[in-house]
Amino acid sequence: MSYFKTALLLAGLTALFMGVGYLIGGANGALIALVVAAAMNIFTYWNSDRMVLSMYGAHEVDERTAPDLYRMVAELAGRASLPMPRVFIMDNPQPNAFATGRNPENAAVAVTTGLMHQLSREELAGVVAHELAHIKNHDTLLMTITATIAGAISMVAQFGMFFGGNRENNNGPGLIGSLALMILAPLGAMLVQMAISRTREYAADEMGARICGQPMWLASALGRIEAAAHQVPNYDAERSPATAHMFIINPLSGQGMDNLFATHPSTDNRIAALQRLAAEIGGSARSAPAFTRSGAAPWSGTPRGTGRSPWGGQPRGRGPWG
Repeated sequence: MSYFKTALLLAGLTALFMGVGYLIGGANGALIALVVAAAMNIFTYWNSDRMVLSMYGAHEVDERTAPDLYRMVAELAGRASLPMPRVFIMDNPQPNAFATGRNPENAAVAVTTGLMHQLSREELAGVVAHELAHIKNHDTLLMTITATIAGAISMVAQFGMFFGGNRENNNGPGLIGSLALMILAPLGAMLVQMAISRTREYAADEMGARICGQPMWLASALGRIEAAAHQVPNYDAERSPATAHMFIINPLSGQGMDNLFATHPSTDNRIAALQRLAAEIGGSARSAPAFTRSGAAPWSGTPRGTGRSPWGGQPRGRGPWG
């Protein structure tokens, strides 16, 4: 089903891309758009993780440079029966995270410094488990290719506004029709993204909650991230709004037209679903790993607000799982 959704989504976005190409250059423009879309799909398949991680200035860490975070990801990946993904940190004050990669064997999890500073260990574990669920569900390739082609459609449509459509095509929609389609094409790409967003996020929430063993850890994290996202801007995401759906919570401020790419379901609804899941599997708390007390600083021995780096210079004594 995951591969079918990927193929269906790519077909829809490619058709939109070809339509914009036709409006700009007629049949030749559509053919060129098809070739470009095919090349983009192939390139993105092999380079999706590097593209997105580079876009957000993420740097890779390991057990030496970020021991607590790395061991937490390793433990959760083991519980999810996944290969160990690469771990990245983004120097960004907004708490957020995403996963990327073409398959579980070539996956990466990226978290922001804001996420590490502002969330407790339990909440951070819930977020990491959610991202691992995306990897296990093969959502990461789908998300990245969607962002790439949707962004390309928006870019080409903006160029098309200056051409007024294919003037040599007498059977075409005309100048006004062409301009209207140029505006509607990015909206169509956004709607294709939204078509799978809700089920994808809800499924990752449920699986992530089961991976970490405590649905309320993730529910609490979603509430914190949602509140901070409206107060702390993510300038990299604002420059590339088509990638917003990759994050666990929409990183955009909603100013201007960016809210058109707000593909996430309601955070309140997601929290409510996790609360129902917690009631359903309440007995599973006994099998969950032991964490520090709720509300503790994300990294042992590092009180909130001290300004110390959460991934460097910390004692190695107790790992994130007690």
